[in-house]
Amino acid sequence: MYGTVSMYVPTMKISEERSIDLTSLRISMATSFGLCLTEDIVQNWLKVTNGGIIVEAAYGLSETHTGDTFSPLDKPRVGSVGIPHVGTNIKIVDFDDPNIELEPEHVGEIAIRSPGVFKGYWGRFDSTREVLRDGWLYTGDMGKFDQDGYLYFLGRKKEMIKTSGYAIAPEEVEGFLMRHPAVNEAACIPVPHPVRGESVKAFIVLKQEYSSKVSEQELMDRAKGKMAAYKCPTVIEFLPEIPKNATGKILRRILKEQEIKKGNTQNEV
Repeated sequence: MYGTVSMYVPTMKISEERSIDLTSLRISMATSFGLCLTEDIVQNWLKVTNGGIIVEAAYGLSETHTGDTFSPLDKPRVGSVGIPHVGTNIKIVDFDDPNIELEPEHVGEIAIRSPGVFKGYWGRFDSTREVLRDGWLYTGDMGKFDQDGYLYFLGRKKEMIKTSGYAIAPEEVEGFLMRHPAVNEAACIPVPHPVRGESVKAFIVLKQEYSSKVSEQELMDRAKGKMAAYKCPTVIEFLPEIPKNATGKILRRILKEQEIKKGNTQNEV
């Protein structure tokens, strides 16, 4: 089975409510457009399918013909999009200086070189020169490798949050917030800050059974005890739903536009 994480979660709920047998699903591939594939989801799927595996499908772009990594079924890693295919070279480079290749666990821009990389954008020579250099495609995506060579996709570079000189991937904070049992969905955006430049604001949809039982402050306090201080949300706002497109991908752009209209600036130091 192939689908998005935001499809698998209600599938599990419906299967339990209606006693639907999902044990024929042995291998399931997921794309994290809306929800992150968390350890809890993996374990719940394992239980509901009586041993079925769910892994991230792959990482890829239209410019590379979509499939640049795969998840080894014998050694899947939660949160990772897998390892590069044979013949595909991937590196993580510094956001400001693409000539600097970063070590594992450091977040930077994903660059790809492979036989599948496109020749360029039709009639858009300037755009082509921007992204194609010396055979490498500079994707505009944020990511990192772990020590074992597994790639982690952390969102688009243009959605990066910069606070006190640090670069923060929204998906990284969202993934942490999603580990709380009360959180159903999470989305993070940058908001202006008079001292830090930007700080993190998180929008959260609570699970129905936790409505009015968990406060914004409680979630922020938990983050402060578990995350680096600069990554912690300085503001959390509960929403009934988070805007998404037809495939379930979070539309942070809409959240940012709504925030700009409010004229909100955080004053915490």
